[in-house]
Amino acid sequence: MKARFGKVAVLFGGSSAEREVSLMSGAAVLAALQAAGVDAHAFDPAERDLHVLKEEGFERAFIALHGRGGEDGTVQGALELMGIPYTGSGVMASALSMDKWRTKMVWLSAGLPTPRYAILEHDSDWDAVVAELGLPIFVKPVHEGSSMGATKVVEAGQLRAAWELAARYDRLVIAEEFICGAELTAPFLEDRALPLVRIVAPGGNYDYQHKYFTDDTRYDCPSGLPAAQEAELQAMVMKCARVLGCRGWGRADLILTEDGRPYLLEMNTSPGMTGHSLVPMSARVAGLDFTALCLEILQGARLG
Repeated sequence: MKARFGKVAVLFGGSSAEREVSLMSGAAVLAALQAAGVDAHAFDPAERDLHVLKEEGFERAFIALHGRGGEDGTVQGALELMGIPYTGSGVMASALSMDKWRTKMVWLSAGLPTPRYAILEHDSDWDAVVAELGLPIFVKPVHEGSSMGATKVVEAGQLRAAWELAARYDRLVIAEEFICGAELTAPFLEDRALPLVRIVAPGGNYDYQHKYFTDDTRYDCPSGLPAAQEAELQAMVMKCARVLGCRGWGRADLILTEDGRPYLLEMNTSPGMTGHSLVPMSARVAGLDFTALCLEILQGARLG
């Protein structure tokens, strides 16, 4: 196994708002790879300069970073320049998928369904936004994940405060119409879609705490959807990944209304790999345990 992959850096931690989650993801991946006999080592870009990877002879990188500085194309670009193959999407797809606004524009241009939206600024006409999108409205930073800085606005008077919170995380803030329905997540591994996961959070509030630190959220995998409907959604997700240029592995989040209409929310190119994470859960149903999943992702590491 050591000869197969060479010296592997597991990149985790980083300096984004999602550092805490990345530390958990990376620790799990590192343990799995080491247990499988891979010559894997921890590497935190917040504590060590990336150029050390080349100096110390690393031959592959498993990216377990989340958010900006790790999932947005910057680390991918550095690894490209050093000639070190890495897991997940390349520079363009990583940068594009991290940008919720531009992701939506690409999806819409490809005829893929996504909720209506508006970009918020300090001088936005808050009443006009409410009139256009209705209530409730989700407000979130364009370049953050894990529900960081996100607010569900249920009254018009809350909109500006929601923008102010999101603006602490990002200069670009997006407001999105609320779509009522089942919350689903759809992982993929290389060119195959994995089983859908249905998320049932307390009060419908799938926030940071419920994602990572409580056992109150229920996850159904298999999702309970009819096989034909699940297959249609999986095909849509593979298309939404292709038009963004994604590769390797990832996870799309979506809402399915009661009358069967899907709405794509966002694409994650470096999903969580914690004990509460959804890709490992889906992979298990597909017959891949956590270690096998990590090895398959690592096998797909590449340049360009």
